[in-house]
Amino acid sequence: MTWHWGFDNLEQGILQRRYKRFLADVKLQNGEIVVAHCPNTGAMKGCQQTGSRVWLSPSDNPKRKLAWTLELVEDQGSLVCVHSVLANRVVEGALKDGIFPELSGFDTLHREVKLGANTRVDFRLAVGAASIWVEVKAVSWCVGAGLGQFPDAVSVRARKHVQELASLVSSGTRAALIFCAFHEGIERIVPALEVDPKYAEALVGAVQAGVEIYGLGVEISPWGLKATKPLDMGDLKLGVKQ
Repeated sequence: MTWHWGFDNLEQGILQRRYKRFLADVKLQNGEIVVAHCPNTGAMKGCQQTGSRVWLSPSDNPKRKLAWTLELVEDQGSLVCVHSVLANRVVEGALKDGIFPELSGFDTLHREVKLGANTRVDFRLAVGAASIWVEVKAVSWCVGAGLGQFPDAVSVRARKHVQELASLVSSGTRAALIFCAFHEGIERIVPALEVDPKYAEALVGAVQAGVEIYGLGVEISPWGLKATKPLDMGDLKLGVKQ
């Protein structure tokens, strides 16, 4: 299999605790307890339970403070990728493979494109003289029965991104938001109203304004990550008070 992102020599362990947001204590199979970098700024609901199986990537870079990075966590019998920035790599692969027909046919793909003084958008797809602006969000919270919710904590930054996409559409260009399922148990995705109602309202408003939304399924294993298929984004109104 060709992975959109490949892992090399992941080490299995047992999660002892996650703390100070970016740190995790993990017991390796040889009994050693190591401190790993946790590359996720979110609450990681369901993905930081003590005793969970996890997988770490090693680094021999002497400039790094921590030699290990937390990559995968097992939740509800499914694998979860907690290295959230890898969602961009997977989505890029999906775009190039044409998984989303509505976003295919672009001439060039530009990463991390500056938009204004303080904003960057994950991708700009150039279609002739036109552009499609694409923002990516990793979804790792599965509440059960295949349902993923985003965000897992109040996120002013995520709400700002949605509003910026809506503003782009109002100026006459296309904009899209791709929710990348980084939990293998997720089959459909809705906004998390109870966690962040302002984000849910902003997302529905953006869709009504013309922002396109897509869900992306991902195969996750200790060997790599691969985009598989579009996912159902459900009825957005399920996540919004009427």
